[in-house]
Amino acid sequence: MPPSTADRLTDILSAIERIERATRGKDLAQFIADDIARGATERFLAVACEAALRLPDSVKQLAPHIDWREMNNFANLLRHAYHSTADKVWMIVQNDIPPLKSFVEGRIATSGN
Repeated sequence: MPPSTADRLTDILSAIERIERATRGKDLAQFIADDIARGATERFLAVACEAALRLPDSVKQLAPHIDWREMNNFANLLRHAYHSTADKVWMIVQNDIPPLKSFVEGRIATSGN
């Protein structure tokens, strides 16, 4: 059986929490220098992007402030231009992850989907 919407939301939240652990206390220079944290963050972002890609449109429409298409584009970038992503990954962690986390936590808390 494929994952449910609730499963996908939980996967996104889990990936975000792991990203937060991998980047906690780091600035951009420290993040770039830490190839393990950077690689882990990229992997967890890929998981979050893949789970988000498979959310129903009805869920995505509840958060028009999240650029769902850009998440898919970024996942492609991770796969194909992995050598040039550190600055972009850091920007996403700092700017895009907090509103995504807030949305996902809200969906899980209110209905699970």
